[in-house]
Amino acid sequence: MTATINERTIAVTDSEAGELEFHVLESGDPGKPALLLLHGSGPGANARTNWEWQLGELGNDFHVIAPDIIGFGQSSHPEDPPQGLKAFTELRVRTLNALLDAMNVESATFIGNSMGGIISLAFVTTFPDRVARLVLMGGGGAPIPPSPELIKLITFYKEPTTEAMANLMTSFVADPSFFGDNLQEIAGERLPLALRPEVERSHRATFAKGEPLTFPPEVLAGITKPTLVVHGEDDKLIPIAAGEYFAEHLPNVEFDRFPNTGHWLMIEQAQPFADRVRSFMNAS
Repeated sequence: MTATINERTIAVTDSEAGELEFHVLESGDPGKPALLLLHGSGPGANARTNWEWQLGELGNDFHVIAPDIIGFGQSSHPEDPPQGLKAFTELRVRTLNALLDAMNVESATFIGNSMGGIISLAFVTTFPDRVARLVLMGGGGAPIPPSPELIKLITFYKEPTTEAMANLMTSFVADPSFFGDNLQEIAGERLPLALRPEVERSHRATFAKGEPLTFPPEVLAGITKPTLVVHGEDDKLIPIAAGEYFAEHLPNVEFDRFPNTGHWLMIEQAQPFADRVRSFMNAS
């Protein structure tokens, strides 16, 4: 049975950015262990595009929270956003901590895809007591060169057309036939979300020139939370070398490789991923 997905707006206050709002999708019983699902980046990305199926599935067993991260989707887009990945991530970490406060969630298992993985790692190094476990899925933050497909995502607004969106979306999966005959339709629906001025502003700020954000071995060695690293072997945006790096340097880690899978593991391998999260959560 699919769990009911509710949505609401939650206000938070940040010491630097001021009053902000999160658009939050939520499923499951608040009395059960909390899972905080953090989506990846990209033009038009939001919690629903990444996590809708998992919210319905995992909500049967957990309290599942999937916000549009600040600077994405229907959540607030600061008018004067921090410039660069490191600076914007620091704001996103602070505001997610405030969100957990507002929702009376003492701690959660962070499940981060791509940029959501970067934010999860930054969060656990800043507020370790609020993180029960970590799941990194196609997670960024490893010191490896950006792939051509990732560069295509970063530079999307040079030529933001339906065709460019469709081409970008094929990079997220191992096999473009995954979309069937619906690729152009899906790209056409997503493009208007990406073309909202505030969405473009946040994207450009996130990827503006600034201090890079990677996690060296000595930082990862200090993250002792139980961690599950899962990575598609055919991930074109964040190559599996990133997953191998985290598996090598995190001290309390399990590592699963998914063959014939790209960057959207939670969609391409939806049921196996949900099952793996359950087994990881139930482990002692």
